Amino acid sequence: MRVLGFSKKWPKLLQPSFTTFRFSRRDRDWEVGELVQIVIQPRSKGGGERLGTAEIMSKELRRAAPFYGLAGLEITKAEAIEDGFGNQSEMIAWLIGAHGFQRVSTEQLNKLSLRWING
Repeated sequence: MRVLGFSKKWPKLLQPSFTTFRFSRRDRDWEVGELVQIVIQPRSKGGGERLGTAEIMSKELRRAAPFYGLAGLEITKAEAIEDGFGNQSEMIAWLIGAHGFQRVSTEQLNKLSLRWING
């Protein structure tokens, strides 16, 4: 079972179902029906805090902003707020800080909808 890591305990993780935005994985992308282990700070020395197991219920393509040539719908203000940000600009700034402008402007994101199996 693969790990789906989070940098902090976002309030959305307290809900029975939640969404998150992830870049496609280069080894094997996320798949609908896949079970993942949700971990806070998985790369920390202690291995992070394991919260439980969730199932990926759906996957939709999104783009961070209207960059030329990227398919998928643009992330909406409602999606950014649901994800824990104040608006789209805040979310895009966080993505650029975490992943760099090049990646944010040239790669699509997966909007993953998950539900807790146990956790």
